[in-house]
Amino acid sequence: MDADSSAARRIHLFDHIPFSTTVDDVLQAMKIRKVSPSLTRLAEDLVGRSLEVARPKALALEAYVDSRSDGGVTIDGHVFTSHVLRQNLDGVERVFPFVATCGVELDTVKVDQSDLMASYCMDTIRMLALNTARREMERHLKETYSTGQLSRMAPGSLEDWPLQEQRPLFDLLGDVEGRIGVRLTDRMLMLPIKSVSGIFFPTEVRFESCQLCQRANCPGRRAPYDAASAAQYGV
Repeated sequence: MDADSSAARRIHLFDHIPFSTTVDDVLQAMKIRKVSPSLTRLAEDLVGRSLEVARPKALALEAYVDSRSDGGVTIDGHVFTSHVLRQNLDGVERVFPFVATCGVELDTVKVDQSDLMASYCMDTIRMLALNTARREMERHLKETYSTGQLSRMAPGSLEDWPLQEQRPLFDLLGDVEGRIGVRLTDRMLMLPIKSVSGIFFPTEVRFESCQLCQRANCPGRRAPYDAASAAQYGV
Protein backbone atom coordinates (compact mmCIF):
# COMPACT_ATOMS: atom_id res chain seq x y z
CA MET A 1 0.00 0.00 0.00
CA ASP A 2 1.22 3.51 -0.85
CA ALA A 3 -0.04 6.64 0.87
CA ASP A 4 0.00 10.28 -0.20
CA SER A 5 -0.35 12.70 2.73
CA SER A 6 -1.09 16.38 3.13
CA ALA A 7 -2.31 18.55 5.99
CA ALA A 8 -5.91 18.55 4.77
CA ARG A 9 -6.35 15.12 3.21
CA ARG A 10 -4.75 11.73 3.10
CA ILE A 11 -5.19 9.27 0.27
CA HIS A 12 -4.81 5.56 0.90
CA LEU A 13 -4.04 3.48 -2.17
CA PHE A 14 -4.28 -0.29 -1.93
CA ASP A 15 -2.88 -1.84 -5.08
CA HIS A 16 -0.95 -4.84 -3.78
CA ILE A 17 -3.68 -6.74 -1.95
CA PRO A 18 -3.02 -10.49 -1.76
CA PHE A 19 -5.89 -12.53 -3.15
CA SER A 20 -6.31 -16.21 -2.53
CA THR A 21 -9.37 -18.38 -3.02
CA THR A 22 -10.09 -22.06 -3.51
CA VAL A 23 -12.42 -24.09 -5.66
CA ASP A 24 -14.44 -24.90 -2.55
CA ASP A 25 -14.73 -21.19 -1.70
CA VAL A 26 -16.07 -20.43 -5.18
CA LEU A 27 -18.50 -23.34 -5.28
CA GLN A 28 -19.83 -22.48 -1.83
CA ALA A 29 -20.34 -18.84 -2.83
CA MET A 30 -22.18 -19.95 -5.98
CA LYS A 31 -24.72 -21.77 -3.76
CA ILE A 32 -25.18 -24.64 -6.19
CA ARG A 33 -27.13 -27.41 -4.49
CA LYS A 34 -25.61 -30.27 -6.44
CA VAL A 35 -22.07 -29.78 -7.73
CA SER A 36 -21.28 -31.91 -10.77
CA PRO A 37 -17.79 -33.12 -11.73
CA SER A 38 -17.91 -30.88 -14.80
CA LEU A 39 -18.64 -27.81 -12.67
CA THR A 40 -15.75 -28.70 -10.36
CA ARG A 41 -13.41 -28.94 -13.35
CA LEU A 42 -14.70 -25.62 -14.65
CA ALA A 43 -14.10 -23.95 -11.30
CA GLU A 44 -10.61 -25.44 -11.06
CA ASP A 45 -9.72 -24.00 -14.45
CA LEU A 46 -11.13 -20.54 -13.75
CA VAL A 47 -9.69 -20.30 -10.24
CA GLY A 48 -6.27 -21.34 -11.51
CA ARG A 49 -6.26 -18.76 -14.31
CA SER A 50 -7.70 -16.04 -12.07
CA LEU A 51 -5.10 -16.43 -9.34
CA GLU A 52 -2.36 -15.91 -11.93
CA VAL A 53 -3.55 -12.39 -12.77
CA ALA A 54 -5.90 -11.11 -10.03
CA ARG A 55 -5.04 -7.74 -8.47
CA PRO A 56 -7.95 -6.40 -6.41
CA LYS A 57 -7.52 -2.75 -5.46
CA ALA A 58 -9.03 0.00 -3.35
CA LEU A 59 -8.76 3.72 -2.84
CA ALA A 60 -9.85 5.62 0.26
CA LEU A 61 -9.62 9.23 1.36
CA GLU A 62 -9.52 10.75 4.81
CA ALA A 63 -12.01 13.60 4.44
CA TYR A 64 -13.95 15.99 6.65
CA VAL A 65 -17.53 17.24 6.83
CA ASP A 66 -17.49 20.97 6.09
CA SER A 67 -21.16 21.73 6.64
CA ARG A 68 -24.62 20.22 6.90
CA SER A 69 -28.00 21.26 5.52
CA ASP A 70 -31.48 19.77 5.87
CA GLY A 71 -30.99 17.66 2.75
CA GLY A 72 -27.32 16.78 2.66
CA VAL A 73 -23.71 17.42 3.61
CA THR A 74 -20.63 19.07 2.14
CA ILE A 75 -17.44 17.00 2.40
CA ASP A 76 -14.13 18.63 1.48
CA GLY A 77 -16.03 21.09 -0.70
CA HIS A 78 -18.19 18.49 -2.49
CA VAL A 79 -21.96 18.52 -1.94
CA PHE A 80 -23.82 15.25 -1.37
CA THR A 81 -27.61 15.32 -1.36
CA SER A 82 -29.11 12.67 0.90
CA HIS A 83 -31.31 13.04 3.95
CA VAL A 84 -30.20 9.62 5.26
CA LEU A 85 -26.50 10.40 4.81
CA ARG A 86 -27.07 13.72 6.54
CA GLN A 87 -28.60 11.97 9.56
CA ASN A 88 -25.87 9.33 9.67
CA LEU A 89 -23.18 12.02 9.76
CA ASP A 90 -24.72 13.99 12.63
CA GLY A 91 -21.85 14.54 15.05
CA VAL A 92 -19.34 12.92 12.67
CA GLU A 93 -16.43 15.04 11.48
CA ARG A 94 -14.10 12.60 9.70
CA VAL A 95 -15.30 10.21 6.99
CA PHE A 96 -13.68 7.94 4.41
CA PRO A 97 -14.99 8.07 0.83
CA PHE A 98 -13.81 5.00 -1.08
CA VAL A 99 -13.87 2.81 -4.17
CA ALA A 100 -12.91 -0.87 -4.17
CA THR A 101 -12.69 -3.20 -7.15
CA CYS A 102 -11.93 -6.74 -8.24
CA GLY A 103 -9.43 -5.21 -10.67
CA VAL A 104 -9.36 -4.94 -14.46
CA GLU A 105 -6.88 -7.82 -14.64
CA LEU A 106 -9.63 -10.40 -14.18
CA ASP A 107 -11.15 -9.24 -17.47
CA THR A 108 -8.27 -11.04 -19.18
CA VAL A 109 -9.65 -14.38 -17.97
CA LYS A 110 -11.86 -15.15 -20.94
CA VAL A 111 -14.92 -17.37 -20.76
CA ASP A 112 -17.52 -18.40 -23.31
CA GLN A 113 -20.29 -15.83 -22.73
CA SER A 114 -22.84 -18.31 -24.02
CA ASP A 115 -21.90 -20.67 -21.17
CA LEU A 116 -24.03 -19.32 -18.33
CA MET A 117 -22.38 -21.48 -15.67
CA ALA A 118 -18.90 -20.37 -16.71
CA SER A 119 -20.00 -16.73 -16.61
CA TYR A 120 -21.58 -17.22 -13.19
CA CYS A 121 -18.45 -18.91 -11.86
CA MET A 122 -16.21 -16.11 -13.13
CA ASP A 123 -18.60 -13.51 -11.74
CA THR A 124 -18.33 -15.21 -8.35
CA ILE A 125 -14.53 -15.11 -8.45
CA ARG A 126 -14.66 -11.40 -9.23
CA MET A 127 -17.00 -10.85 -6.28
CA LEU A 128 -14.66 -12.71 -3.93
CA ALA A 129 -11.76 -10.56 -5.15
CA LEU A 130 -13.82 -7.41 -4.58
CA ASN A 131 -14.75 -8.51 -1.07
CA THR A 132 -11.06 -9.08 -0.31
CA ALA A 133 -10.22 -5.53 -1.39
CA ARG A 134 -13.05 -3.97 0.61
CA ARG A 135 -12.24 -5.92 3.77
CA GLU A 136 -8.53 -5.08 3.59
CA MET A 137 -9.30 -1.39 3.14
CA GLU A 138 -11.78 -1.37 6.03
CA ARG A 139 -9.33 -3.21 8.30
CA HIS A 140 -6.59 -0.71 7.51
CA LEU A 141 -8.82 2.31 8.14
CA LYS A 142 -9.96 0.93 11.50
CA GLU A 143 -6.40 0.23 12.61
CA THR A 144 -4.92 3.48 11.29
CA TYR A 145 -7.55 5.81 12.70
CA SER A 146 -8.81 3.76 15.68
CA THR A 147 -12.35 4.32 14.44
CA GLY A 148 -14.04 1.42 16.14
CA GLN A 149 -17.02 0.21 14.16
CA LEU A 150 -17.44 1.57 10.63
CA SER A 151 -20.66 1.62 8.62
CA ARG A 152 -21.01 2.64 5.00
CA MET A 153 -23.43 4.08 2.48
CA ALA A 154 -23.22 3.73 -1.29
CA PRO A 155 -24.74 5.91 -4.03
CA GLY A 156 -27.64 4.05 -5.61
CA SER A 157 -28.32 1.88 -2.58
CA LEU A 158 -31.38 3.97 -1.68
CA GLU A 159 -33.73 6.29 -3.58
CA ASP A 160 -32.67 8.92 -1.07
CA TRP A 161 -29.08 8.76 -2.40
CA PRO A 162 -29.30 8.04 -6.15
CA LEU A 163 -26.64 6.70 -8.47
CA GLN A 164 -26.02 10.19 -9.87
CA GLU A 165 -24.20 10.94 -6.61
CA GLN A 166 -21.34 8.83 -7.95
CA ARG A 167 -20.09 11.91 -9.79
CA PRO A 168 -19.28 14.11 -6.76
CA LEU A 169 -17.88 11.05 -4.98
CA PHE A 170 -15.46 10.31 -7.83
CA ASP A 171 -14.62 14.02 -8.11
CA LEU A 172 -13.77 14.03 -4.41
CA LEU A 173 -11.50 10.98 -4.75
CA GLY A 174 -9.63 12.38 -7.73
CA ASP A 175 -8.07 10.18 -10.42
CA VAL A 176 -9.84 6.93 -9.54
CA GLU A 177 -9.29 5.40 -12.97
CA GLY A 178 -5.62 6.28 -13.01
CA ARG A 179 -5.04 4.89 -9.53
CA ILE A 180 -7.13 1.70 -9.49
CA GLY A 181 -8.63 1.37 -12.99
CA VAL A 182 -12.27 2.08 -12.12
CA ARG A 183 -14.20 4.43 -14.39
CA LEU A 184 -17.75 5.75 -14.53
CA THR A 185 -20.01 5.25 -17.53
CA ASP A 186 -22.44 7.92 -18.73
CA ARG A 187 -25.09 6.14 -16.64
CA MET A 188 -22.91 6.43 -13.51
CA LEU A 189 -22.17 2.69 -13.43
CA MET A 190 -18.68 1.54 -12.53
CA LEU A 191 -16.39 -0.55 -14.70
CA PRO A 192 -15.20 -3.15 -13.80
CA ILE A 193 -18.74 -4.05 -12.79
CA LYS A 194 -17.55 -5.79 -9.63
CA SER A 195 -16.63 -2.52 -7.95
CA VAL A 196 -18.18 -0.72 -5.00
CA SER A 197 -18.08 2.89 -3.89
CA GLY A 198 -19.37 4.84 -0.94
CA ILE A 199 -18.50 6.56 2.29
CA PHE A 200 -17.33 4.85 5.47
CA PHE A 201 -18.22 6.60 8.72
CA PRO A 202 -17.77 5.67 12.40
CA THR A 203 -20.93 4.67 14.21
CA GLU A 204 -21.87 3.14 17.53
CA VAL A 205 -24.81 1.22 16.06
CA ARG A 206 -24.08 -0.50 12.76
CA PHE A 207 -26.03 0.94 9.83
CA GLU A 208 -26.97 -0.95 6.67
CA SER A 209 -28.87 0.70 3.81
CA CYS A 210 -30.75 -2.60 3.46
CA GLN A 211 -32.59 -1.74 6.68
CA LEU A 212 -34.39 1.04 4.78
CA CYS A 213 -35.02 -0.86 1.52
CA GLN A 214 -38.17 -2.91 0.85
CA ARG A 215 -36.88 -4.52 -2.34
CA ALA A 216 -37.79 -8.20 -2.22
CA ASN A 217 -35.43 -11.07 -3.07
CA CYS A 218 -32.33 -8.90 -3.25
CA PRO A 219 -29.25 -11.15 -3.65
CA GLY A 220 -27.00 -8.54 -2.03
CA ARG A 221 -29.12 -7.97 1.06
CA ARG A 222 -27.02 -7.67 4.22
CA ALA A 223 -29.81 -6.90 6.71
CA PRO A 224 -33.60 -7.30 6.82
CA TYR A 225 -35.92 -4.38 6.19
CA ASP A 226 -36.64 -2.53 9.44
CA ALA A 227 -39.84 -0.45 9.38
CA ALA A 228 -38.89 1.31 12.62
CA SER A 229 -35.54 2.42 11.16
CA ALA A 230 -37.24 3.56 7.97
CA ALA A 231 -39.64 5.68 10.01
CA GLN A 232 -36.76 7.12 12.01
CA TYR A 233 -34.99 8.20 8.83
CA GLY A 234 -38.21 9.39 7.21
CA VAL A 235 -37.98 7.20 4.13
